[in-house]
Amino acid sequence: MQTVSTNICERLCNKSIHEISLLLNIPRSTVSGNITKWKQLGTTATQPPSGRPRKK
Repeated sequence: MQTVSTNICERLCNKSIHEISLLLNIPRSTVSGNITKWKQLGTTATQPPSGRPRKK
């Protein structure tokens, strides 16, 4: 049984950023940002902010 991410990867792996943005109907900058985040962190989930919390 294939996971959703594996299925999506098989369809989009060999496509350009422009083609992916057209297929998914989202901006190219979003596609590019998500690919960069995936390559750096291994996930596209929102990361916690860095540094100490603000003093109230």
